Amino acid sequence: MKSTVVTMALAGSLASAIATLSVPASAAETKEKCFGVALTGQNDCAAGPGTTCAGTSKVDYQQNAWKLVPAGTCLTLKTPNGYGTLEAGPAPV
Repeated sequence: MKSTVVTMALAGSLASAIATLSVPASAAETKEKCFGVALTGQNDCAAGPGTTCAGTSKVDYQQNAWKLVPAGTCLTLKTPNGYGTLEAGPAPV
């Protein structure tokens, strides 16, 4: 009886571990656009006026350039210019 319980517990643990591994990371973690947190040339695609695609931001923490970050973290990302935002700011002059 005792060995059956141990075997069932091990089988349950193994099944749980396998199920966790089979979920793709992208499905487990949603992302959001966070403006004003990208360093020069490290923005993600289509940032806004003054950028054409990924890696085209002209200054650190450009307010209209975004990075994909884990959902719910943008507003907590602190930069020398303040916190990240969910909406684009003005393009640099």
